[in-house]
Amino acid sequence: MTTVIIDYESGNLHSAEKSFQRMAREHDAGAVVVTSDPEAVRRADRIVLPGVGAFADCRAGLDAIPGMVEVLEQRVAEGTPFLGICVGQQLMTSLGREHGADAQGFGWIPGECVAITPDDPALKIPHMGWNDLQSVADHPVLAGIAPGDHVYFVHSYHVRPTDPAHLLAEVDYGGPVTAAIGRDTMFGTQFHPEKSQATGLRLIANFLTWKP
Repeated sequence: MTTVIIDYESGNLHSAEKSFQRMAREHDAGAVVVTSDPEAVRRADRIVLPGVGAFADCRAGLDAIPGMVEVLEQRVAEGTPFLGICVGQQLMTSLGREHGADAQGFGWIPGECVAITPDDPALKIPHMGWNDLQSVADHPVLAGIAPGDHVYFVHSYHVRPTDPAHLLAEVDYGGPVTAAIGRDTMFGTQFHPEKSQATGLRLIANFLTWKP
């Protein structure tokens, strides 16, 4: 079994690679490979799409790799287990609304990515650092993770799914902020599991052993 982490020049993937490789070894979950090759994605058993920066820039980075968007669309439609992280999660939705311009996402989970607007003006944007999960759905990728567990964020935007059933975890930051979304064989986290210590490693292990 092979899990691919897609490299499209959106952030340093070293910590993600190491965390996924560690959990794959500990749970006998096969190989983890960082790749920008669409053919490797076509052959993969699991797909991880990270992302750091602006929604539109990340989408443009994927579009710039010939065949990558097409193979992603095909494999997700076929039911390949998929994990989006940070902007990789935001791209799962229909639309990114950043900096006064709209950018198209994949539309796998209907909804949009919008700016965080805390009720408390003292709360700074970006939302950066540790936060406690406030609500957690019953989902195999969240097994063993509960309200109060700490996860690590760096972001100014979050996803608002159209269907509340697709919202799987939230944190509070002057109001509810989406922490995880998903449906079918897709799962996405706004936080960085590779930076979230024990909670993040548990989520990574859950994804690598998930059999949807």
